[in-house]
Amino acid sequence: MDTYSIMRAFADSWFLIAMFAFFIGAAVFVFRPGVNRMHDDIANIPFRHEDKPAGDQD
Repeated sequence: MDTYSIMRAFADSWFLIAMFAFFIGAAVFVFRPGVNRMHDDIANIPFRHEDKPAGDQD
């Protein structure tokens, strides 16, 4: 077998399974329980100093 055939067989089988497993793992990580509080905190970063500007950090 030449290199192309070997790589093609690998990509058609095992790499496809690995990519699918990574996708499922990433989806489970993003939608895991208890993550809403963290996402809400991150989403509100621009509004933290709405009353007054942040102090100088010199």
